[in-house]
Amino acid sequence: MKKILASIALLSCGLYANTLNIALAANVSYAIKELKKEFIKTNPNTKVNITLGSSGKLTAQIKNNAPYDVFMSANMKYPQALYKDGLALNTPRVYARGSLSLFSKKKQDFSKGLALLKNQDIKHIAIANPKTAPYGQASFEVLENTKLLNELQKKFVYGESISQTLSYTFTAANIGFIAKSMLYSPKMSKYKEGLNYIHINPKLYTSIKQGAIILKNSKNKKEAKKFYNFLFSKEAKSILENYGYIVK
Repeated sequence: MKKILASIALLSCGLYANTLNIALAANVSYAIKELKKEFIKTNPNTKVNITLGSSGKLTAQIKNNAPYDVFMSANMKYPQALYKDGLALNTPRVYARGSLSLFSKKKQDFSKGLALLKNQDIKHIAIANPKTAPYGQASFEVLENTKLLNELQKKFVYGESISQTLSYTFTAANIGFIAKSMLYSPKMSKYKEGLNYIHINPKLYTSIKQGAIILKNSKNKKEAKKFYNFLFSKEAKSILENYGYIVK
């Protein structure tokens, strides 16, 4: 019996050793499928589990000992805070820079630019919660810099993450601020620039530097380091570029 239990324990440890748990900012939810596929080509025995959420909420989970190995944030603020608190193995590094777009499932007169948001028929604007989502912070910055925030704030429908914000843009709002990367998913291909979306001038918001770290309480540091290094490979950079990220 003891031998059987020992064998089961060793088997469990072996299985766990090949499992990688990644806490992932919601804006990367489309690109991660291809990133996983490419990573597994050279690491076929590794099972990659993904937990999506806003960077702020994922950070709170990590501080409460959530069993993640790698954290891919939507900005540098949260990974830097975790590193400062001694919860990361390495200093945060930028793996990509994100961009903002304004999207509507119905055709809009985007020739007006952001002034379109003042139209009476735009009753609800989806926007990520700036307290927990870096893309929400950037969206607020855009509206502050264009003197539109106070006028439009009553129209806001808040998403907890940028992926929930996109969902609200389809269901609860007329238009919304989303991550540019989301427009590169196959299901969004029918929507056209200038009719359904425009890209926001990057000069209107601070560059969205997305940072990654390996977490100190990782149960699988070997696999975590492999994936972390993969993020900065030419293969990963090519995939991220294909989803609208800036990786230079």
